[in-house]
Amino acid sequence: MEGSLVIDQNARVDQIDPRIYGSFIEHLGRAVYTGIYQPGHPSADAEGFRQDVIDLVNRLGVPIIRYPGGNFVSGFNWEDSVGPKAQRPKRLDLAWQTVETNEFGLHEFVNWSKKVNSQVMMAVNLGTRGADEARRLVEYCNFPGGTALSDWRKQNGAAQPFNIKTWCLGNEMDGPWQIGHKTATEYGRLANETAKVMKWVDPSIETIACGSASLEMPTYGSWESTVLAEAYDNVDYLSLHRYYNNKDGNTANFLAQAQDFDLFIDGVIAICDAVQATKHSKKQIDLSLDEWNVWYHSNDADTHNQPWQIAPHLLEDKYDFQDALLVGTLLISLMKHADRVKIACLAQLVNVIAPIFTDENGGAWAQSIFFPFMQASQYGRGVALTPIQSSATYATNQFETVPYLDSIAVLDEAAHVATIFAVNRSQDQPLALTVTNAAGTFDKVLLATQFAGYAVDQTNEDGQMALAKNASAQISSEQLTATLQPLSWNVIRVQL
Repeated sequence: MEGSLVIDQNARVDQIDPRIYGSFIEHLGRAVYTGIYQPGHPSADAEGFRQDVIDLVNRLGVPIIRYPGGNFVSGFNWEDSVGPKAQRPKRLDLAWQTVETNEFGLHEFVNWSKKVNSQVMMAVNLGTRGADEARRLVEYCNFPGGTALSDWRKQNGAAQPFNIKTWCLGNEMDGPWQIGHKTATEYGRLANETAKVMKWVDPSIETIACGSASLEMPTYGSWESTVLAEAYDNVDYLSLHRYYNNKDGNTANFLAQAQDFDLFIDGVIAICDAVQATKHSKKQIDLSLDEWNVWYHSNDADTHNQPWQIAPHLLEDKYDFQDALLVGTLLISLMKHADRVKIACLAQLVNVIAPIFTDENGGAWAQSIFFPFMQASQYGRGVALTPIQSSATYATNQFETVPYLDSIAVLDEAAHVATIFAVNRSQDQPLALTVTNAAGTFDKVLLATQFAGYAVDQTNEDGQMALAKNASAQISSEQLTATLQPLSWNVIRVQL
């Protein structure tokens, strides 16, 4: 089987915003406690942060992390999470039926984020609270000093402002499961007024309005239109959430879900642009795909959890090889939409549907999805080029035409280097890939790796998964050629 890709430096999507390689930490399950924070663990530093986790997060290169939720944020009082730890109250978290100790809070997260070289993407509670609490939080975090709230931050140990620039206006507010669930009009008006006063406190911040919780929601489409009609002038991004599963065991269809991802993103872009047109506005709303991943392996186990525990085992998917391949194609989709998707958060980062997993009494390890995410974050910085590709196709019960090859090239203009990301979806045939440079030739292959050769249901719990060299990648007759193994994630870097 053959496939081709043309690198055309004039066919540009846009400069990739590195924030599309963001992630998410929610006070949910073991994401925080025994995840990123575990005083007394052999790897814990003086602040109780697990160094083994910090090392893995730094390998991923996550530039922004959404916090503290998620559903959790809709019942969260941020004031509970600051000040002396011994005085912080324990609260019931109704979203996940657990007890939150608040031992780890706002200051701890800001300090931890610096150790993983990441910006904070803060969410405000628009479920049980509103504009007043949100503007107070911005003042606490970002105002230099001389007011009660900014001086309280200093008293709590942070002399300098946190300077958090990206703010989520609630979470999934159209979901009936959400504390403080609202209609589109109710939420749109609240989001508009909240964003307005938050920006009065700090005009440099950006705000993200909640889109519909999923494509399957009955409110999808009308929700986005109504919310933007109310809040267009004061918000900068609209959020999207999307999760995938393979409950029916159909690998071919599962690996085609990037087509659904593309259609979902394109549909929301169309809605944003329609509202822009009706408002006669020059302002463009971009997208924050601040929850996306595979999520289904842990569903049954979660039904057996007893309520009101502290940091129980929840949403602990153990990812397999086919999950990693799908995550790779979804990352390619994000790159393809670099002109409009400016922020994206793999949900989540540690233990809870995450690329990193910890043992409370042992070490931390990388799940299968860690590997494509790490390479996309490391090498997918630059200009996304419009894929000009061809390959054979297949059909599934959901999609009529699915190319076996899914690929994109990202250009580092300063270094004159192109990075090719490619997935071969075929379960039994290698793909002979030919890449041409529309503007000239190739100088040399700098890197060629493949993630391949594993059973579709194999996990990395034994720590044996690894990227391998792809020795087939070579330059000949002014073309780059490489063999992509069946079911493989491939990264090839070439000097132009």
